[in-house]
Amino acid sequence: MALSYKTRRRLSLLILLLGLPGYVVVAVTIMSTIDRPPLWLELLIYIGLGILWALPFKAVFKGIGQSDPDAPPKRFDDDK
Repeated sequence: MALSYKTRRRLSLLILLLGLPGYVVVAVTIMSTIDRPPLWLELLIYIGLGILWALPFKAVFKGIGQSDPDAPPKRFDDDK
């Protein structure tokens, strides 16, 4: 079942406003429970986690920054 453009926009906003901060809290909590690795390894872990969170939502975020493909085209002579 494909999501409509409007649904994907709303879902992506919800993911960015609620899901991403929650994921950051979980990632930092997990990293704080283990002994601190070397700085380069810690940086690689955070970069990996930063990319990993977005992979399941690729279909939701795809094409969100563009205009609605299902909307009728706007005409300039409709100023009435």
